[in-house]
Amino acid sequence: MKPCSQPSVYPSVTHRANPQAPNVVEVEGLRKSYGRTVAVDEVSFSVREGEIFGLIGPNGAGKTTTMECVEGIRQPDGGRISVLGLNPRRDADRLVHRIGVQLQEAQLQKRIKVGEAVDLWASLYAAPVDSAALLDQLGLTAKRGAKFMTLSGGQKQRLFIALALIHDPEIVFLDELTTGLDPQARRTIWELVLGIKQRGKTVFLTTHLMEEAERLCDRVAIIEHGRLIEMGSPAELVRRHCPQREVIFTSTWRGEAAAFEGLGSVTSAVVDDGVFTLGGEGEEFVSEVIEFLAATSIKVRDFRTVLPTLEEVFLKLTGHLIRD
Repeated sequence: MKPCSQPSVYPSVTHRANPQAPNVVEVEGLRKSYGRTVAVDEVSFSVREGEIFGLIGPNGAGKTTTMECVEGIRQPDGGRISVLGLNPRRDADRLVHRIGVQLQEAQLQKRIKVGEAVDLWASLYAAPVDSAALLDQLGLTAKRGAKFMTLSGGQKQRLFIALALIHDPEIVFLDELTTGLDPQARRTIWELVLGIKQRGKTVFLTTHLMEEAERLCDRVAIIEHGRLIEMGSPAELVRRHCPQREVIFTSTWRGEAAAFEGLGSVTSAVVDDGVFTLGGEGEEFVSEVIEFLAATSIKVRDFRTVLPTLEEVFLKLTGHLIRD
């Protein structure tokens, strides 16, 4: 994004999630059913001020229902929800000025222009931000006069972000923001979301894309069939459930792969036509392999590490891939 020629809509600060920050969202024992179908079953979690928190899981897992209950859009059947110390249903009139919401199925009148939509949203609040600066920061200045129906998928999502930010909310809710976008547009949206966090805002998002969660989220909660099955930072969850990793390299060295098995962190070693594949666990695994190669003067090429991913964590916890 190009810098704004006028004062920034938000203060330009570097912001990192503080593990000691107060909770701005608290959910305890949330329940929601539709007839006999239990969509959300005793879900509990909290979101800290200044972090990007992701509720992740496959389509139909209960993510959107949970978020809509937190936003106050949907009435839960049971449990307690607090957003910025307020009840999202009872205190909706007070909360609406402090949160920004992007809905999964968001649409606008197809002939409304970008500038008209932003001005309309701005008119709903007592102290909106500078809409021109906001559009500039989101790369939409050139599209101000364009009709909604002419926008690309990525441009529409940037417009929805603008509408969610027009009143400078403390918390921004983003529901499946990049679903259906091409990889380039998706990464553009990721940069925008990280920019929201860097300006000191809290972001609560849902996604079924594990790469998205790993790139963006400070912490994630995995939901499956309406139940919360695990929570933590992506790195923590990988270390906890999938500590295995691999080192793969090519070498003309003709020694046996078994030579590496003496290293404490190496659990397996295989060589096939000069390609060595070493498996191991722990933070020291890669370092031990590198130190061994240096000490024995083994020349290598195409050295790479293969680390487990959040999707592999989901597979281990549920027995199926997120995309199934």
